[in-house]
Parts: sequence; C-alpha cells; structure tokens
Amino acid sequence: MTQTGIPYVFMRGGTSKGPYFNRADLPEDLDTLAAVLVAAVGSGHALNIDGIGAGAAVTTKVAMLSPSEDDWAEVDYFFAQVSVEDRLVDFKPTCGNILSGVGPAAIEMGLVRPSGDVTEVKIRAVNTGAKVLAKVQTPGGVLTYDGEAEIAGVPGSAAPIALNFMGVVGSSTGAFLPTGNLRDEIEGIEVTCMDVAMPMTIARASDFGLTGYESAAELDANKDFFARMEAIRIRAGALMGLGDVTRSVTPKFGLFAPAREGGTIAARYFMPWNTHPSMAVTGSQCMASCALTPGTIAEGLLDRPTASPANVVLEHPSGTIEVLVDFDSAAGFSLNSAGLLRTARKLADGRIYVPSRIWKGL
Repeated sequence: MTQTGIPYVFMRGGTSKGPYFNRADLPEDLDTLAAVLVAAVGSGHALNIDGIGAGAAVTTKVAMLSPSEDDWAEVDYFFAQVSVEDRLVDFKPTCGNILSGVGPAAIEMGLVRPSGDVTEVKIRAVNTGAKVLAKVQTPGGVLTYDGEAEIAGVPGSAAPIALNFMGVVGSSTGAFLPTGNLRDEIEGIEVTCMDVAMPMTIARASDFGLTGYESAAELDANKDFFARMEAIRIRAGALMGLGDVTRSVTPKFGLFAPAREGGTIAARYFMPWNTHPSMAVTGSQCMASCALTPGTIAEGLLDRPTASPANVVLEHPSGTIEVLVDFDSAAGFSLNSAGLLRTARKLADGRIYVPSRIWKGL
C-alpha cells in the first residue's frame, strides 16, 4: 500500500473545524506527527487542495484525544495548529473552539460513556494544563447534536455544550501578567500582555488609526497594520518569556474599542497572521479578563462590571460571544473560572490517508 489510513472523526467545534484523532492511532514522535498532520490537512497550498483543510486557520486545526493521565480528568486533549500554507505545526497553543467538540468526540470514540440526559466530561488541555468541564447533551443516554443553541459565526442551531474553564491563569507563561506590568509600551504602542487561557498582547484599535469595528476582510487587507502589529507581537513574545515567536502563533494579538452594539466592549482577535472571523474561546477569556482588570489598556473603554460573576459580552466581526467570569477583586483582579456556551457537530468519520513514505502506520 502506498497510503496509510488513520481513523478520525471530522467535527465542527464552535466556529472552527478539523479532524479529531485518537492519540493512540498516531505516531508518538512529534516530528513524524507534524509531518502526518501537514499531509492530512494539506498544508502548503492556499486551498489545502491535497488535504482536508479548507484554506483558513480556523479549518486547519487538529484535536488528539486519549484517556487522561490526570487524577481529575477523564480525557486528555492535545491540540495542534497546522498552518495553511507554510507546512508548519504549532503544538504550543490550545483552541477552545475545537475543545467544544472534545466531549462529543470522546463519546463517539468510546473514551467516555454517556450518563443520563447530560454527560459531564472532564478534560485536561495537554498543551496548557487547563482543566475544563464540558456538559454534553445525551438525552436518554444518547449523544445528540440537535438543539436550539445558537452561536455567532455558525448558521442554524445545535445542542448546547457548556464549558467551564479552570486553571487557565498563566497557562503558557506561568503568570497572569507575564511582563509584570499592567501596561507596556512597544514600538510606540501601549499594550497589555496577559496570559489567561491564551497568552495575548492586547492594544487599543485607535492607537493604530483603526475604529475597532472593521470587518475581518477589511483588517486582512490592511497590510501596513499587520506589519506593525507583527513587529509588536514579536517583541512582546520575548518580553513575555516566550522566546522567538516569529514562527509561533502565540502570543495572539487583540484590539479593543468601545462597544457599539450593546455589549461590554468591542474586540478583534488575530490568529495572528490573519483576523479571526469571530472570536476564539481561549482568546475571549483573556480579553474578558483584560477588560475586567483595572489599569489595563481597556481602561476608559467600558463601564467595568464590579460584581462577580460578571457576564462580559465581546462584540466581534460575526456578532457577540458571552464569557461568564468568576473573579475576586479584593486585591486587584484574580480569575477563578470562565464559562462559555458553544455548540459542535459531527460532520464525517472514517479514515484520513497520508502517503506511506511519510508514515507507514502502527
């Protein structure tokens, strides 16, 4: 045989989609694993024509599941971000949207057995160490994807999946404020560097001459902005202790502006080399935390909620996302947990084939 077949479930998780694998069906060696994922997704072409990717960073994501080695969790979730065109795989970040599909996928794979009308799946995000409790709809013990929940960026409705994130502060850098400051000035732009679920560098849109209400397409077309943003992001990565981030998708970048659609604050999120069409689940937690923290670059852009838990509504290019943040403010800002509502749907299953010259299989 000239090709190796690998079992998979293809799912939409939140506003992203990609293959979900059983980690045991893949090579252990990360270099070989990366080569397999590049081939499966079709990285190296703008349309991912030789793989199952769809030419966008939100459709070249991969989830790998296994029984958890953690005493608390049931499922380990190992994430990989595959680049669209550069044949690169980044194992550093995690993805909250793809995580939305982990509970259903674990049930589909037989890693978790449904229990009652709602099955609680305890998940450990391997990349960051975060612990997430997912509540999956299983009426009568049967997994269902049908429901009335709607999320911005996805047409129609589906069964709700409630996610509660714990242990996400300092997930990549070990610190809530990796530089030790509420604000830093980089390349003449004031930023807040924060690590909650995803390390981020966040700035005010107005400081770049932007309104903060631009569409994803309008921002993607602004090459001068991206060049300036990338220079700041690279310097911020070094200041945050992440080293040379030139070829890494972390830290991500975000912009704030005052809300104009009744939300808490307007936000734009970058992946980082193009604009997210909506909002990342991990990024939403970091941006909500930044908005709630006095003294950050969000100061003066919102009427800050003071009571916990606070429902922070982030306005993004496709609508809004709500983050329920449980926090303490007795001595500054301290995050306890963040909850979001997402949906997921199984799109296909079977085998993905990669050339045997890349990997001959187990």
